[in-house]
Amino acid sequence: MGAMRPTVLLFDIDGTLVTTGGAGRRAMERAFERLHGRRDACDSFSMSGMTDRAIVRKALEFLGAPTSPDAITAVIDAYLAALAEEVPRVHDRDYRLHPGMREAVDAAHGRKGFAVGLGTGNVREGARIKLERVRIHDRFSFGGFGCDHEDRVELIRHGAKSGAALLGVPVEQCRVVVIGDTPKDVAAAQGIGATCIGVGTGNFTPDALLASGADYAFPDLTAREALAVLLDGR
Repeated sequence: MGAMRPTVLLFDIDGTLVTTGGAGRRAMERAFERLHGRRDACDSFSMSGMTDRAIVRKALEFLGAPTSPDAITAVIDAYLAALAEEVPRVHDRDYRLHPGMREAVDAAHGRKGFAVGLGTGNVREGARIKLERVRIHDRFSFGGFGCDHEDRVELIRHGAKSGAALLGVPVEQCRVVVIGDTPKDVAAAQGIGATCIGVGTGNFTPDALLASGADYAFPDLTAREALAVLLDGR
């Protein structure tokens, strides 16, 4: 096999790397209750695959409240305070790293020319809180986060450029791979011309992710060929 192109891997968090036992949703509900007296602000839509700031914006619109940057940031700050309390409360059986993820991240770290980062709608501090619980946060030295951009395509673009910079090459010379569990992850990968590997560890099956345009999809990363596709492509 010839030399692999420099590779940037961008892992989604919720439903992809981890299941948090509902900690994120409860923290968001508490934030809205504290600031707006309502816990139901997010009940009218699916939060799956959305960025944190987009979730807050949509919920504020539902309440008829201002959606200024300061108003959104106030909710995010309250959410992060609640998240730091909610995450430790979840039982180990309900808060877990998904099968094959630690092994995949470790294997990629062992490859020359690989940059391993996050591509997530979580703001950076929320990502830290969620991933430290399963002792994997320190494996990701960069990423595209919900605080980098409210639009998922643009935050994935930011993560890809950050990974390429770490490798010392232009992003156009890199193989960029987005690993996610929702059609929004697929669309974001397509939006920057990246490869998407779907995992059926969230609310969508591998077939549904393939139908939405994923290049590959597996039940999880322990599936046969999944690690080879992640590390070597075709």
